[in-house]
Amino acid sequence: MTLPFVKQPGPPSLQRIVAAKGRGRAFPMPLQPGRRLLDAVREAFASQGFSSGVLNFGSLELAPLAYVKPAPSKTPANAAFYSDPFHPAGVVRMEVGAMTFGARDGAPFFHCHALWREADGTLSGGHILPDETVLAAPATVDAIGLDGMAFLAMPEAEINFTVFGPVADETTAQCGAEIHALRLKPNQCLHSALEDYAAANGIRHARLCGGVGSTIGAVFEDGRGMPGIFTEFCLTEGTIAPDEAGRPVASIAVGIVDHLGNRLSGRLRRGANSVLMTVEIVLAVQASAKAQASDSPASTKEIM
Repeated sequence: MTLPFVKQPGPPSLQRIVAAKGRGRAFPMPLQPGRRLLDAVREAFASQGFSSGVLNFGSLELAPLAYVKPAPSKTPANAAFYSDPFHPAGVVRMEVGAMTFGARDGAPFFHCHALWREADGTLSGGHILPDETVLAAPATVDAIGLDGMAFLAMPEAEINFTVFGPVADETTAQCGAEIHALRLKPNQCLHSALEDYAAANGIRHARLCGGVGSTIGAVFEDGRGMPGIFTEFCLTEGTIAPDEAGRPVASIAVGIVDHLGNRLSGRLRRGANSVLMTVEIVLAVQASAKAQASDSPASTKEIM
């Protein structure tokens, strides 16, 4: 199957995955109402000793909510862009979502995609804006705090955007389970990128966590597809496990929206989905099933 391709404005680098290896700890994160979502997440991570991490969530109530949708770019400066902001009235109830939390320009920041139901019953989804979104009710979400690495927003010449990527932070204590934080670059197979990385790093079993990014349209295992090619997705479930031959195989389920307003959920077809702009995702390794455990210090590297 020929993978879809979207030309980017900048030159592609030979290395297609940026990765940092360290440690991490999963914990239930309580979020308090009346706070900006950004502040509530920052405070909750800080209370556990973390400055960066990822979230996955289901039920979550926000009011106000500010968001944008994926959109075609109006200029050749970018392959894809964002719509104007939307501000739906009333309490918006999240259905599924994922978040990368880190720093941009020296301040806390997040990248968050979700699907939700608005107060008038409208089903929608997109990219939540950190500065204008407030928690309307208490909630508890699934979090992983990162130790020995962090997500930082950095300029990426290939796509002409500033995006999150993992970097090493050797000042932290390196406690918890083995974690690999990744950024996938455009125009590569989502499944193959994760499988090749796992094979190269001796990872046989892992849980996929966080998971925020975009694909060029989408094809699901059951044959459904997104009509629009500019999308944003949040991971809802994902694993890496060996097949009968011992090769790592990725299973990826998402909630996704496109620039035409369509939204779907389900398991993506292996070998049929390409990264559009970027994907941030964390591999939580099951240490007992890892081919060869390593206690080496965290490092940041480019992976072919």
